[in-house]
Amino acid sequence: MFKGSMTALVTPFRDGKVDEKAFAEFVDWQIVEGSHALIPCGTTGESPTLSHQEHDRVVEICIEVAKGRVPVIAGAGSNSTEEAVRLSLHAQKAGANALLVVAPYYNKPNAEGQYLHFKAIAEAVDLPIFIYNIPGRSVIDMSVATMARLAKLPNIVGVKDATADLARPLKTRLAIGPSFCQLSGEDATVTAFLAQGGHGCISVSANVAPRLCAELHNAWMAGDYAKVWELRDRLMPLHDAMFCETSPAPVKYAMSLLGRMLPDCRLPLAPLSDEGKGKVEAALKKVGLL
Repeated sequence: MFKGSMTALVTPFRDGKVDEKAFAEFVDWQIVEGSHALIPCGTTGESPTLSHQEHDRVVEICIEVAKGRVPVIAGAGSNSTEEAVRLSLHAQKAGANALLVVAPYYNKPNAEGQYLHFKAIAEAVDLPIFIYNIPGRSVIDMSVATMARLAKLPNIVGVKDATADLARPLKTRLAIGPSFCQLSGEDATVTAFLAQGGHGCISVSANVAPRLCAELHNAWMAGDYAKVWELRDRLMPLHDAMFCETSPAPVKYAMSLLGRMLPDCRLPLAPLSDEGKGKVEAALKKVGLL
């Protein structure tokens, strides 16, 4: 089962193009620092503004650098089912271990449309698939009932839950069973999510503090709750700062302060404001990263 601290990787840019060298070095650093899995081309990776060629290449680099040391869960979602199938097939061919497929955004499909979308993808590939439920960005909120229906398909294995509804993981566990892998998409509530039956977190903050985030999950799995609470409290200012403005602008600025990449995002995401920069820098100092 997939578990622990999984980083929703940012995609570094330089001169308007993907900075492949910085990304490769970043992936290796994440593994050395202890991240349990890596997720290229999710929302944090600015997948909506990557070309298809760029998307494919970012997934390929992540897999090439990881060399099987940790699982790679490739972002492969789209509001076009045909496009999501293509991205999924490419990730499978490239050697990904699993797929993260976002609920279709903008189209607003009903429950049947959601089911048929994921069913088409599941039937096209052999990889394990995680449903990415993020109503704040996709508008729709997949119900537990629809998720339970999808979980009957053999390669729909789990969910990235970014609802921040802490009743949801328990309801999902009771409806589907403990083997359905539940990953939090909200850093600030991760320990509560784990206590409600979750298995890990696909994390934004882990871009900046991979070792601390991994240590929190290692402590949870070891039953060292005093360590968990210590790290939970220490990391909270970072979680807040990473969403002081639209993600991933804050996390990319944080990475630039650590000297790992430029802070550049692609339009329509604006550069971080001076106020936001102050919040991010203060948080990194408070957590002990600067």
